[in-house]
Amino acid sequence: MDREAITAAAQRRIDEIVAGAHTEPGRGMWTLFVREIRRFWSFGSQTIISPVVTTLLYFLVFGYSLGERLQEIRGIPYIDFLVPGLVMLSVINNAYMNAAFSLFIAKVHGMVIDLLVTPLSYWQFLGAYTAAAMVRAMLVGSIIWVVAMLMGASLPYSAALTILFMLLTALSFSMLGLCVAIVSEDFDQVNLLPNFLITPLTFLGGVFYSVDMLPDFWRMVSYFNPVLYMVNGLRFGMTGVSDVPWWAGLLVLTGQSAAFGFIALGLLKSGYKLRD
Repeated sequence: MDREAITAAAQRRIDEIVAGAHTEPGRGMWTLFVREIRRFWSFGSQTIISPVVTTLLYFLVFGYSLGERLQEIRGIPYIDFLVPGLVMLSVINNAYMNAAFSLFIAKVHGMVIDLLVTPLSYWQFLGAYTAAAMVRAMLVGSIIWVVAMLMGASLPYSAALTILFMLLTALSFSMLGLCVAIVSEDFDQVNLLPNFLITPLTFLGGVFYSVDMLPDFWRMVSYFNPVLYMVNGLRFGMTGVSDVPWWAGLLVLTGQSAAFGFIALGLLKSGYKLRD
């Protein structure tokens, strides 16, 4: 399909959203949400299959190579210890990338202007993009979780707490992705945060190891890494063990979600780099 056809199809979806927003704002929000779901689903090999395969390769390489040496960490098999970190890694990356790139592409093509002039409230606009990013993140994370259990990982210690941490993480980083998309001027700026901040913090957040294994200085430094609390909160939900209190992860995620949400809402209201 050529660029003109893609643009024409996208514009038709925008027209549907505008029409729905003028007649019934709730339907306009739903149409925008469905459009975003169809967008990433139409590229499922890149948005769903690719991150699942990549994460499962981590699982195979680290789970079976290091698992033979470490055997157990904090009294649980290394594979069980590893799975929560890999699920958290996938949820963070997919929530951020979906929200950031979707809104940024809409901004570059000028489609976001059509959405901002509809009767959709800023909360509805924000909610549709955030919810779609959360669906993708939860879908990828859940597939990895299920496949890991089929490959020998244990059932979750608390399914409710596990799902709660996944949802809050997806919410937090989808909001962050929207903030970055609004202020970015090119794709390099959109990629800047995940490449130089999110990924390093994630890998240094106890995904592959326990902070108890670190020297005293680096253990203290790790406690200032917010991703450590997210990973260990999810790990507690899946295994019942954690390097830090699980409720600390909930506090971090709740605070982050609120902060990123208000920043994104403020940027939307201001029209900063959206109405240019």
